[in-house]
Amino acid sequence: MAEQDWKTNKTSFLAVSLPTLFWVVVFFVIPMAIVWLYSFGENKGLTEITISGTLDNYKRATEWLYLTIFGKSFAVAALVTLICLIIGFPVAMAITFASEKWRPWLLLGIMLPFWTNLLIRTYALMMLLGTQGYANKGLGALWEGTSWIKTLVGLQPLPTWEPVQLLFNNFAVVFGLVYVHLPFMVLPLYAALDRLDRSLIEASLDLGAGHFRTIMRIVVPLAAPGIIAGVMITLIPALGAYLTPDLMGGTDSQMIANVIERQFKKANDWPFGAALSFLLIYAMFILIALQSMRKKVPELH
Repeated sequence: MAEQDWKTNKTSFLAVSLPTLFWVVVFFVIPMAIVWLYSFGENKGLTEITISGTLDNYKRATEWLYLTIFGKSFAVAALVTLICLIIGFPVAMAITFASEKWRPWLLLGIMLPFWTNLLIRTYALMMLLGTQGYANKGLGALWEGTSWIKTLVGLQPLPTWEPVQLLFNNFAVVFGLVYVHLPFMVLPLYAALDRLDRSLIEASLDLGAGHFRTIMRIVVPLAAPGIIAGVMITLIPALGAYLTPDLMGGTDSQMIANVIERQFKKANDWPFGAALSFLLIYAMFILIALQSMRKKVPELH
């Protein structure tokens, strides 16, 4: 029916699709094509770039130093995605099974971070994790309380509290990325769980399966499309994250997006930055292709 409607209303279809197509081509395809051409270019002076067709930029991007940074970025993005999944799945289930009165408010709480600029949220998190932040103040109060209790029972007090370094390291980067990307995991999971046939869950529990077994055997397989969507939506932005590692990470906590940014700004090496950018894009395309192939496998049997 949809195909027949398209064939009989080509003019209406084109009228609706052409503005969107124009926007995508002018503001996405053409700029990306220019950057792609830069990846085969060479610097000629401070501002001139010659498109010579060289592959030297890609060869340099595959040196061990940059491959290590790529690998670390993939590892951090995978860890962030896993943590978001572990935290987000119970949260999505809690929202799904909440009463009709509370469900909109819980969803609002998940979407509230999108109403605040990412830079402001990141600075707020840095204030929380700093050496004089609330996290360290809370840990310090707990430490001093424990020391006071020890003196009450006649034991030696604890040493003087020293603030924990919670910023400018790998922990801060992972924590910040989880904080930023958790809503991207929860919302697709909620959308998938909300469509589940709850009678299947009730039947599983009535037949003697425990809650954990019901979740693993019934809920997780049925929610697999939402899990896959959440993983992709979280993994890809986390892989290309720039702001959070730049502000919250130290010199040893930079990811590939930070290296790319330096090529375009400080190093003024646009061809090499373009090559790094497109290697990252190629990797993302491969992830999306693998996910698409996985969805087609059951149809072949």
